[in-house]
Amino acid sequence: FAATGRISCTEPNLQNIPIRQELGRTLRKAFVADDEDHVLIGADYSQIELRVLAHLSGDEELIEAFKRGDDIHKLTASRVLGVPFDQVTPQERSRAKAVNFGVIYGMSGFGLSEELQISRKEAENYINDYFSKHRKVKEYMDNQIASCKEKGYSETILGRKRPIHEISAVAYMVRQLGERLAMNSPIQGSAADIIKVAMIKVYNSLKKNFPDTKLILQVHDELIVEAPLEEAEKALQIVTREMENACKLKVRLVADGKIGKTWYDSH
Repeated sequence: FAATGRISCTEPNLQNIPIRQELGRTLRKAFVADDEDHVLIGADYSQIELRVLAHLSGDEELIEAFKRGDDIHKLTASRVLGVPFDQVTPQERSRAKAVNFGVIYGMSGFGLSEELQISRKEAENYINDYFSKHRKVKEYMDNQIASCKEKGYSETILGRKRPIHEISAVAYMVRQLGERLAMNSPIQGSAADIIKVAMIKVYNSLKKNFPDTKLILQVHDELIVEAPLEEAEKALQIVTREMENACKLKVRLVADGKIGKTWYDSH
């Protein structure tokens, strides 16, 4: 396991197959079903870390946005940049997405400026504007840092603890790292907890209903299942249902699934 609680593997390191660029995604074509009579089912959580953040922080704006089924990055762009929702450009949405995930990872103005190739001042304004619109998120992050300084560890939604010794370091840079870990670990760790619960539920349900369908891989927020062709559609329904019911949050968990002959096709 990684420090966050996520499953990791080596030789090959399947968790680190690049996914952002098409060249990296193409690598997934090398992973194929066992034979012509089987297919792969890929199902992954939709924005699970942002949903966990909405739950843990209790931020009404985020909770309501997820309940409405809004495009959360587009909504952030609209709120932070002051642009009407239906006029948000793809570039503005992309920047807002970086802000959303930057907040989860405790990213500084400098880090966000590097990510977006903008000035540090502009990046800091994005973060400050985000927190002014989502005060509950800011309160939650501050409380996580304070709690970690007091206890020496962070805690996930299911009570799993992660010691964060960096939070009390003398060196400023190390201490800053500790604060970022204190903010991020409960979110990323909770997402890791949820998908492990989902794996157990998926495994048990498939074993009971479709014993020839096998759970073969977990990568980040995604489960990969191999199924006989004739039962793939029903197996996909089980996989997504169990993933979506793995944990009760203030917002609904959503899992999207596809069927294909290769890992590339099933994503």
